[in-house]
Amino acid sequence: MPLFQVPQPTRFDLNFSIAGIRVRVHPLFWVIAILLGTGSTNLLYIAIAIFVIFVSILVHELGHALAFRRYGQDSYIILHMMGGLTVPESSAFDSYQAVRLTPNQNIFISAAGPIAGFVLAIAIILLGVGLGGVFIVNLLFGFIPFPSVILPYEFGVLDRVFALFTLINFFWGFINLLPVFPLDGGNIARYTLIQTDPINGLQKSLWLSVIVGALIAILSFVFLKSIYMAFLFGYLAFQSYQALQYRF
Repeated sequence: MPLFQVPQPTRFDLNFSIAGIRVRVHPLFWVIAILLGTGSTNLLYIAIAIFVIFVSILVHELGHALAFRRYGQDSYIILHMMGGLTVPESSAFDSYQAVRLTPNQNIFISAAGPIAGFVLAIAIILLGVGLGGVFIVNLLFGFIPFPSVILPYEFGVLDRVFALFTLINFFWGFINLLPVFPLDGGNIARYTLIQTDPINGLQKSLWLSVIVGALIAILSFVFLKSIYMAFLFGYLAFQSYQALQYRF
């Protein structure tokens, strides 16, 4: 299955709908979620991580889908090995392009996913504050190796859920806003540059994607020691470079 493309349906897909929006979960999504959640040997904590990843990515994609709906375009959601996709449904015009979304509308749709994640994270923080100030420490410092004097107790199950929801939604939201195609930030950069420079805007957005993607890949490998992040952004930078060679 090519990365960041719609995967073929399988008999193991999980299918359901939310607010009339169809959702399909490819089985490889669970595999990646399990791999990302194996930072702990505790089966309960692994299950919590999988649940939080699933809900967080689903909320992100629902942000896109509801933004599409705002402009009269139906869409469906696919959760797969690289995260999620919100795919416009074929319209009466046979293509969502016929809806003629403006660049600003496309920018809003792209931004709606990260915004949905940020709103979820803020809601979790407010809930934690409402349940007691002790949760604030975990929300701010969860999973960061601070001295025991700051974190004098073990994280409880609810603490871990709150901290994970907050960290994942803020982290993934900011990552998605990087100007690397086809991430949301890449789409925002593309439509912004096309408006400011109709002739060379697309080419500039692809070069921006190549440079930022390569830089993030190097930083991820050197400083974060994350092979997954290095591979992801290295692949995206290469994909944008290929697009430059093909188009220009």
